Amino acid sequence: MTPIAQRRPRIIGLIALASLTLPVAAGPLSATINGIKNDQGEVRCGLFTGEEGWRDETRAQLAVNATIQQGTAICDFGPVPPGRYAVAAFHAEQGETHVSYGFLGKPKQGVGFSNNPSIALGPPGFEKAAFTVNEGALELPVEVRY
Repeated sequence: MTPIAQRRPRIIGLIALASLTLPVAAGPLSATINGIKNDQGEVRCGLFTGEEGWRDETRAQLAVNATIQQGTAICDFGPVPPGRYAVAAFHAEQGETHVSYGFLGKPKQGVGFSNNPSIALGPPGFEKAAFTVNEGALELPVEVRY
């Protein structure tokens, strides 16, 4: 056997082993937050992986703050593993770290969710805002409602 032929099984084995140990990441994920009433403060976005902890800013899988320019902000989550996720965002106009609620549980800040579900009867559940990340870049539009 030639030296290259002797090494081929080892090289193929190493490539196969390396592919098993590397984490799988999809393309980058970002959310473009639109409808922000002014450029004061920033937008805080959370990426969630399930119903448990959904919309609790402290339990987000990944949290991102974004600068507002002309009523729009982009929350860039970078590469994430393939899976099912939902995004919740709010306008932290005064630097708030979490959403505050007023009369009848209405948010005092502008809020938005992936898939832009209605919030007329209250906040959406995880499934209404959920989407799937596969390979390739994904850019989500999110409308803030006040």
